[in-house]
Amino acid sequence: MDWSAVTFDWNQARAFLATAEEGSLSAAAAALGTTQPTLGRQVTAFETALGVVLFERIGKRLVLTPAGETLLAHVDKMRDAALGLSLSAAGHAQAIEGQVRISASDVICAYVLPPIVQRINAIAPKLQIDLLAKNTISNLQRREADIAIRHVRPTEPDLIARHLRDTRAQFYAATAYLKRRGTPRSSADLSQHDMVGFGDVPELIAVLAKEGIALTPEQFRAG
Repeated sequence: MDWSAVTFDWNQARAFLATAEEGSLSAAAAALGTTQPTLGRQVTAFETALGVVLFERIGKRLVLTPAGETLLAHVDKMRDAALGLSLSAAGHAQAIEGQVRISASDVICAYVLPPIVQRINAIAPKLQIDLLAKNTISNLQRREADIAIRHVRPTEPDLIARHLRDTRAQFYAATAYLKRRGTPRSSADLSQHDMVGFGDVPELIAVLAKEGIALTPEQFRAG
């Protein structure tokens, strides 16, 4: 074999693969647990070693060039081989174990996650899942949780997010309250009623405003 033909190292190839899959240097750096400048230097070194341009920038995203598309398939095979090597060296199938903290609202923790956690426990009995029932958003960058199930898009640029599902929310009222104040017939009528909120009320107001429901903080007299 002509070893002089291999002019790059695995870290460079891994940086290229992560950037191609994540779509940006910041997201790839977060996925690999490194910094964006370091990852950028690795990708540049990989391009230099191969003598090709792998990405072009379109807006805020990095898009593969035709050469990058071709090389991605080869690097993907390298990733599979590296994973196989690690598993073979360990002498057993990949173990899924340790502690994972999942932050979600009390409703999600009480009604949605229990059957999911039960299925995960059956697949990975050595995995310890801690549910953090809280109606405020956990700060993942400060390691308040490992995974956060949120009802809003994250604003932190280094977090990796995935849309899980769409859900519906309802307004509820006690029968005695409706007899006393009347039943709202439209979104506009809601502005004349008292509200009971939980969690971050300003954030809730902002979310409802996007749905055409205009509420004020003064309406939330209890929480």
